[in-house]
Amino acid sequence: MKIKVVSTAFALSMALSALSGVTANAESNHIKYHDDVQTPSYIIEDWKAPAGLSKKEAAKAYLAKNSEKFQMMKSEAVESFEIKDEISDNETGTHHFKVNQLYKGIPVYGADQTLALDQDNKVTAYFGKVVPNLEQEKIDTKVSITKKEAIDIAKAGIEAEIGEVSSYDGEINLEPYIYEYKDEFYSTFLVTASTSSPEVGFWHYFIDTATGKVIDSFNAAHEVTAFGYGVFGGKQMFEASYIDGLFRLHDQTRGQGVITYDYDNNVNEDVTSVSKMFRDGAAVDAHANSQKTYDYFKNTFNRNSVDDNGQRLLSRVHVGDNWNNASWNGVYMSYGDGDGIRFHPLAGGLDVAAHEMSHGVIQHTASLIYRNESGALNESFADIFGAMVDRDDWIIGEDIMANGAIGLRSLEDPAALIENRTQEPYPDHWSKRYTGTLDNGGVHINSSINNKAAYLVSEGGEHYGVQVTGVGREATEQIYYRALSHYLTASSNFAMMRQAAIQAATDLYGSNSDAVKAVQQAYNAVGVY
Repeated sequence: MKIKVVSTAFALSMALSALSGVTANAESNHIKYHDDVQTPSYIIEDWKAPAGLSKKEAAKAYLAKNSEKFQMMKSEAVESFEIKDEISDNETGTHHFKVNQLYKGIPVYGADQTLALDQDNKVTAYFGKVVPNLEQEKIDTKVSITKKEAIDIAKAGIEAEIGEVSSYDGEINLEPYIYEYKDEFYSTFLVTASTSSPEVGFWHYFIDTATGKVIDSFNAAHEVTAFGYGVFGGKQMFEASYIDGLFRLHDQTRGQGVITYDYDNNVNEDVTSVSKMFRDGAAVDAHANSQKTYDYFKNTFNRNSVDDNGQRLLSRVHVGDNWNNASWNGVYMSYGDGDGIRFHPLAGGLDVAAHEMSHGVIQHTASLIYRNESGALNESFADIFGAMVDRDDWIIGEDIMANGAIGLRSLEDPAALIENRTQEPYPDHWSKRYTGTLDNGGVHINSSINNKAAYLVSEGGEHYGVQVTGVGREATEQIYYRALSHYLTASSNFAMMRQAAIQAATDLYGSNSDAVKAVQQAYNAVGVY
């Protein structure tokens, strides 16, 4: 719901000029700072906005009020933030803003914020990251290359890495950002492109707008090392369409559609049948599981597909040569058939579809950067929702492990499984986190810490001497979805995750609720404070 702003700019300017005399009804209940930039990662308080301001103006006034914490002048704070979205939550009476930090009108990559206001116009929570003192960096914002040239540079880089790309999955996107790389700041075009062949990729290229140089690049394709239910003949029921004399795996009843293709020849080919019975087991399971995942997010959170705007869910089966993986690249779900030695075919896994398509939800909510702690949270949310869609257990990949392993990851007992890259048990406590450079800084490895916390919130139990009383799956999935969609930002870390879950539980169930206590104790148990 978009809210019309009725207060005048004059009212806001008058309020800002008087901010020095305005204090919160109570001092900050809780504030935590980022170690690297020494600006707040979250602030929890009840700050009453000056009278006469709209909610949008109250949000801007709050940012100005905290300018000292952001290491900015008040006037600079007003100019340095842009509200990009707002949500009115009638069920809880809260109002939420998503904000970008700007430098000379250009968004700063990873520097976004969320603000929550209650029905009385009090700001109750801030989450995010502000990069201070950008004026001192003397960033060259000159643009000497065209957008087309930037895209061509990125395409050349991609092809140098994986070989010739005959076609890209959907449009290649470009957005301007101020980007920090190795302690230097650059004005860049971020080019993102999705590929399925010759390799699956969700490519990110940061191109210097002044020189055309590639500042940084990485592949953010959300891959999981093969898991699911295998294609063993289980009966599935799903929606299809009768088109041009054949039945096809085209579902037009959900959002903008659910379509499944055969990619065996590196081209999209419709999966067809002369009757209502389809015989390609991988395609049948991929199609049905996409529908089940869509239905889960729609029925549980009233979310219309991964982007909440009905985005078409596209799947490809038989990708690669006995490929031991599955991936979401922002456009397509891609499923390999496995090699029969380590893994069975992946497309049969309900939690494969749920995990991978959850990355699409993450992309369109907090957009957690796929590196280090934010990347570990990205992977963890995909695991959590995978376990919620496939509610039989808390193990990811238990049924398709051809080599006899119990699964890929366990939310219930992470340390019961060995991580292939480190040859160590998955960490189940902050003190055991991986700090190296493998796996994009441990995005899969360290996801298990937050996974264990989510399991404890739901099921309870004792962990490292801390007793947790669980509140069940229904409450847990609501808490984590709300934390993701309302509070977390692109660069959120584990400490912000803890506080975001507390805020979400408070919104939904009250500050003294069993749910809040469960979240607090669960994160105590995994050593995240």
